Order: sequence, then C-alpha cells, then structure tokens
Amino acid sequence: MIASLRGSVIHIALDHAVIDCAGVGYRVETTPSTLATLHRGEEATLLTYLAVKEDAMTLYGFSSDEDRGMFHLLQTVSGLGPRLALASLSVMNAGELCRAIAGEEAKTLQRIPGVGKRMAERLILELKDKVAAFAPAADPDSGALATPDLPAGASAVVLQVTEALIGLGFNERIAQPVVEGVLEKSPTLDTSAALRAALSQLGRA
Repeated sequence: MIASLRGSVIHIALDHAVIDCAGVGYRVETTPSTLATLHRGEEATLLTYLAVKEDAMTLYGFSSDEDRGMFHLLQTVSGLGPRLALASLSVMNAGELCRAIAGEEAKTLQRIPGVGKRMAERLILELKDKVAAFAPAADPDSGALATPDLPAGASAVVLQVTEALIGLGFNERIAQPVVEGVLEKSPTLDTSAALRAALSQLGRA
C-alpha cells in the first residue's frame, strides 16, 4: 500500500499530477483544489490511496487526512467507487460533504456529477451516523480564486476545462456556458484555476 508520496512535481494536468520520487514518476489522480496547490518543479507531499483492480492500479492523492478519510468512507456506500468518490471531493471538501450528509441535504449532494436522487438518499442513509468525525474539518473554500499571470488563451482553456467537466459527468450544454462565463470575467485564468471556478459555480447551481 502506497500511503504517501514526496517528490518533485514534474507534470500537472487537469485531473492528475506526476510526482518524481527517487527517479520514479508516479501518476496521481486528484482533485482540482489539490492540483492548485502543486507547482511544477517544486517538491510536494500527497497522502495517497492505491485502488487495485484486475485490469488496473490507480493512485489517488489528497492534500489532507480529512479528504482521504472521506474518500475511504464514501466508498463504503453501495455502488459508489473511487471515481465517484473523487468526483464528490472535486465539488465539495470533506467538511462540506459532512454537513450535506448530516443535514440530509439530498439536493446539495445531487450537484455532484453522477449522483442522482437514489445515490444521494443512499449516501445520507448509510453515512449520516458516520460523518461526525469530519465536522471539525469543515473549511469552506469559497474565497477568491487565484488569477495567475499567464498569456491570454481563453478559448483554448474553455475547450480544455469543458472537456474535463464532461469527463467528470457534467452535460456539455450546462458546463460550457459556465466555463465561458468564468473566462469572460477572468480571461487570464489557467486551466486548473478555471476548472476550480467552474466547479464552484456548478456546485452552487
């Protein structure tokens, strides 16, 4: 079991990063909020979870114990696998998920791509009495988004971020206008920051 990684960040994509640990590059699937804390060429430490299937091994990374713990807990729900658990943490952090589940906020949970009415109700039924440990971790990240000094390339960013949102389960007709609105307001955002901003807006929709 790979519990954590520490090494130089050699690549950052929309849904993963590659971390060089003693000459071995580990691809780590993670959330936009975690990706935003990483910087190419700098050393980083991520807590990890290795999902092993018959045809694949996937490494998931987290910037906090709370998020990794919630990732584990979410997968105890019937029919909820690591991909959907990661999608959940891409929309809400551990504290926010805790509040939504404990407060029986099914509508809030349905903002997660791939979570319909039945899955939202299942999350509440199976986890309501188990999420109390995550309440202190509530740390709403609704503050201002970073606007890095990057060359203008808004149209390309729109395409990349829209594609990433479709991959997370959002409908293109819903996702693209949101992304276009984000880039219209802040045309210098890079793909990672634009994706976080779009997810934030979609989560409130």
